Amino acid sequence: MPETVLVTGGAGYIGSHACKALATAGYRPVALDNLSTGWRDAVKFGPLVQADLMDRAALDAAFAEYRPVAVMHFAALSQVGEAMSEPGRYWRNNVAGSLNLIEAAVAAECLDFVFSSTCATYGDRDGEILDEETPQAPLNAYGASKRAIEDMLADFGAAHGLRSVIFRYFNVAGADPDAEVGEFHRPETHLIPLILDAVDGRRAALTIHGTDYPTDDGTCIRDYVHVMDLVDAHLAGLEWLRAGRGSRVFCLGTGAGFSVREVVDATGHVTNRAVPMQHGPRRGGDAVKLVCGSQRARDELGWRPDRSTMKQMIGDAWRWHQNGRYEG
Repeated sequence: MPETVLVTGGAGYIGSHACKALATAGYRPVALDNLSTGWRDAVKFGPLVQADLMDRAALDAAFAEYRPVAVMHFAALSQVGEAMSEPGRYWRNNVAGSLNLIEAAVAAECLDFVFSSTCATYGDRDGEILDEETPQAPLNAYGASKRAIEDMLADFGAAHGLRSVIFRYFNVAGADPDAEVGEFHRPETHLIPLILDAVDGRRAALTIHGTDYPTDDGTCIRDYVHVMDLVDAHLAGLEWLRAGRGSRVFCLGTGAGFSVREVVDATGHVTNRAVPMQHGPRRGGDAVKLVCGSQRARDELGWRPDRSTMKQMIGDAWRWHQNGRYEG
């Protein structure tokens, strides 16, 4: 039997792509998801355990049944606006749920743990290329909750020998080039799928939140990484741990950012369609410019974000958008 990896959030956008990468690499991915934002249809590469991270008994049962050698932890609430208005929900779900998961993993002696964190732990660092040594100063409960989980992993490492690889990154884009899985949220909040919805008439227009930021075109700037590049890094992090190396933090980015308007223009070019737009107010908690480097990941993991061009990310997303929809 192939070795099993428990993938929390495995029915979601990034988690489902991670499950495909794990299966391709010879692992058996077990998706653990409460299906609140994930999709049963996205679980194509291994078993599904429908369970919530707040349910410790269900976690213990999953570890006992499948005996995973490692955990990839993607499950989290992740919307900045919601984190500003409902911080308690983020602290409860992200932090308390992750504590349950970490304790269950340690109890089952599953001590290799790959964690999907975020560069939102850094806050607004305008003009800097963020790396692993940049001071963390999150602006909202989303970033703060992820930083707290990083701290928990360090504490459990010191106390119980838990080994963790932590990845910090910003915007994930694109889709599986084979269109077996892709990005589909209800409601949709991510920029590129929102643009594609506007392009093909699924929504009247794209709303650009804030056009008065101190950037060249007045809109926020973010670093984008192709989802398949991202899950390649997670697989490399897993192999890092399986080889007996110690806990490590890696930033994942291209070192270059795109403004909202630049992404809109690129989408129009790739799809050869006009993008209906309207302007809205800034969203609370949005930083001006967030860009991160990945030199450590390149040097130590051999990671190369070769797919992370705006043309390929939009092209793969557009192919999925036209052909793929989850129903359950």
